[in-house]
Amino acid sequence: MGVIETAVSPWGQTVPIHISFALIWVCAIAGLTFLIGHAIWLRFFAAPGEYQPPAHAGEVPAKIPRHSLAARLFHWVMAAAMLTLLFTAFAPKLGYRFPWVAYHWIAGLVLTASILFHVVHASFWLDFWSIWPDSVDIEDAARRWKRATGGRAPLPRKFAKYPLENKMYHLAILAAGLSVALTGLFMLKRVRTPFFTRDPYIFGDMTWGLMYVLHGLAGVGLIALIMMHIYFALRPEKLVITKSMVTGMLDRSHYLEHHDPERWTVSTASRGASPDL
Repeated sequence: MGVIETAVSPWGQTVPIHISFALIWVCAIAGLTFLIGHAIWLRFFAAPGEYQPPAHAGEVPAKIPRHSLAARLFHWVMAAAMLTLLFTAFAPKLGYRFPWVAYHWIAGLVLTASILFHVVHASFWLDFWSIWPDSVDIEDAARRWKRATGGRAPLPRKFAKYPLENKMYHLAILAAGLSVALTGLFMLKRVRTPFFTRDPYIFGDMTWGLMYVLHGLAGVGLIALIMMHIYFALRPEKLVITKSMVTGMLDRSHYLEHHDPERWTVSTASRGASPDL
């Protein structure tokens, strides 16, 4: 099975045209294998954590603001756009016929607009660096690995607002999302839309081919990434976090058990407050 399919141009040049769509099944099976493996590990091998409420627990608000209204709206708009993109991109390859092209580029524009909004919103209204891995995350990851493999290491600290796995997932979805969005914007020049004049000759065959390959690779990668995201969102111990993406608020008990108040400071003045925009 070839990963990239090629064709011969009118000038005799072998150029890539798109990925092998067998990769759809490769990524779907890889995602499913991870989900099953993770569930087995948690059920039979993961050691339960120990939790002691801190002395100052009563000073923490019962509900902690975690996601602003704007952040939640962005998340659900982006989720709808991505699911629409995946369905309209791959359903025709599985034999389902419908006028998918228009739905696909409309969802692509919605995704691009949501990403641009998120970049501006996170840069000026949120703590931009809270979602990026820092030195403490890396050091604690090494501690967890040593302890999980039987080595000796100090206890890892509790997380900041976002655990390391959330931050790494953010990097992966960022790379895949920007790849499909940027290549998709250029690919709009190959179809008729109300926004651009169709001009399939702005790039040569090789450039177009590589662009389609990158677009396809990022697209099939999103299959596994979204499967993982939905799996963790529906796990019983993660439902409190999923709920916070609807209500914007996190329960005090979860905050104290999993997060370090020194790394994610919550003001006592926010008791009962709603997340800002």
